[in-house]
Amino acid sequence: MKNSHALVLGATGASGQELVKQLLSDDDFSHVSIFVRKKPAIQHKKLIVHEIDFSRLSDYKGAIVGGVLFSALGTTLKDAGNKAQQYLVDYAYQLEFAKMASENGVSHYSLVSSAGSNKNAPFFYPKMKGALEEEVKKLRFERIHIFQPPLLIRQPDLMRSGEKRALKILNVLNRFGLLNSQRPLSVSDLAEKMVDAVKTDKTVGAKVYKPKDIFS
Repeated sequence: MKNSHALVLGATGASGQELVKQLLSDDDFSHVSIFVRKKPAIQHKKLIVHEIDFSRLSDYKGAIVGGVLFSALGTTLKDAGNKAQQYLVDYAYQLEFAKMASENGVSHYSLVSSAGSNKNAPFFYPKMKGALEEEVKKLRFERIHIFQPPLLIRQPDLMRSGEKRALKILNVLNRFGLLNSQRPLSVSDLAEKMVDAVKTDKTVGAKVYKPKDIFS
């Protein structure tokens, strides 16, 4: 992995911020390119910022070149406004970006998905996430890592009210030894696991990391 060029989609989100922070401090990565709507405050000699219009992703295909793509783009139904807009961000944009990366010779793809993702699920969100997983598995990456984390502990300013309630409930259940495989995971720990997997897991093809795999 020495002198690898990492690409990050969703760099301003909770998981994406942690990924960027860890990649910038990791000597195995010589460059970190991020693709964002608005330039963030962070500055670093290794950081390359691409301000893009997500409705015109194909215009930026030439910049999607590197060794590994970390995809952590996502939104909530509340923030998106409706299911169609959430689908556009969580599914369409990520899949289009991944397709261009594979066509440009990016060899490794690492995706932040969600626990319970299943293309045959009866509910919108896990079904959407599962459908994306199945589509990216078909792309021409040498290695694909799909992470299905449990409830994520985000940075305090990014925690949503519903997540805070769920976190309290899970913490109580975990103290009684219940749902330990679904215990909350910090975004910093998730980012660390993703970066470590890229560097150490040489399995060819697609590999799915469920919560129990992430914790182990």
